[in-house]
Amino acid sequence: MLIQLTRGAGQRPSSLLYQRWAIILAAIAGCPSAAAGTSDFDASMFSFSAFGTFGMVHSSDDQADFTAGIFSPNGAGHTHAWSSDVDSRIGAQATADITSRLSAMLQIISQQNYDNTYTPHVEWANIKYQLTPEVSVRVGRTVLPSFLFSDTREIGYSNPWVRPPIEAYSLVPIDHSDGLDASYRVHYRGLTNTLMTAFGNEKSGTPAGLPNEARRLLVIADTVEYGAATLHIAYQQTYVSVDALDGLFEAFRQFGPQGVALADLYNVHDRLVRFMGIGAMYQPGQWFLLGELGSTDFHSVLGKSTAWYVTGGYRLAKFTPYVTYSAVKADSNRSDPGLSLTALPPSLVGPATGLNAALNSILGSIPVQNTTSLGLRWDFVRHLDLKLQYDYTRLGAGSPGTLANLQPGFVPGSTVNLFSATIDFVW
Repeated sequence: MLIQLTRGAGQRPSSLLYQRWAIILAAIAGCPSAAAGTSDFDASMFSFSAFGTFGMVHSSDDQADFTAGIFSPNGAGHTHAWSSDVDSRIGAQATADITSRLSAMLQIISQQNYDNTYTPHVEWANIKYQLTPEVSVRVGRTVLPSFLFSDTREIGYSNPWVRPPIEAYSLVPIDHSDGLDASYRVHYRGLTNTLMTAFGNEKSGTPAGLPNEARRLLVIADTVEYGAATLHIAYQQTYVSVDALDGLFEAFRQFGPQGVALADLYNVHDRLVRFMGIGAMYQPGQWFLLGELGSTDFHSVLGKSTAWYVTGGYRLAKFTPYVTYSAVKADSNRSDPGLSLTALPPSLVGPATGLNAALNSILGSIPVQNTTSLGLRWDFVRHLDLKLQYDYTRLGAGSPGTLANLQPGFVPGSTVNLFSATIDFVW
């Protein structure tokens, strides 16, 4: 039974988060014992696990919010001087080995949602069939293999940083697929190659102005592992719609051929979105080096962006210091002259000016920024770690970067200092 948890009047998100942790952990802990009391139930076919992160984040810019992604409504900075919403989450996973070839997996996570609730959502839910030792197929919900850490990006304990670099990992707003995927794995002289393809759709409620439907989603990803080295390449395409922008571009169409041309160029209705990414990792022993490069083209007002990062670290007993440099840039125009006002009657100049301003506001929000991060991980107890991370972000000229919830006093192109502390666990 899935319990829907929503915020009650007067309750703070951070206090509700503690309640979610207690409820989900209690439910997982109770599953094996409940199963043992059922006479016709084989508990050995099931396995259960949990993971979570509790984090606090402080931003130096109180005129905007630093958030964990484009679907987060608020975070650290303006809304909260110190926010526990940005990185905190808890998850539970159950797997069932039904036969030697057939298995099922369900993973549920509670974290800050776009509507500022902590209602748990299904991250993974699929049935897998192993056709041969090398070939498998899955049906249901899966996380798309767009990046090196796509499978584990929500499991803080598995990642070297407090959070994956937001510049790169925000390139792909669609990270799930409800459909079918298949993988083919080959081993040859110490080399392992895994080729995966996925096809499906995703539709979910999102804030106004963000992608809310992805159709005909196709992903092809290849991962090569040899010794301490890993190489990952991914191609992803889908057709995206943002219903909230339909009215804006319908208004442009009322201004004749020039308005129609602008609407055709920038509208986000069933638009093809393409992503290409490549990542590599090398960890021969105590030190490690990894990085990724990706590019997304929305073929619309959402623009085209390229992002990359590189991270290096060194393990000293239970301590792992690391440094990261990441950046994102716009590869498309961040402004447009819009409708020409010279030939318009005076009664239409005002509406046309407003439409031009709305168009340029969206184009100008395409992020441009770079971040230097210094961090330290301390594995102080088995299956528990403490991470401290400092980020210094320089926003591009006239750009809000990846910041959200901008206030009238916000200064585009400024700098932001961010301090984060998290405790991760797996069980």
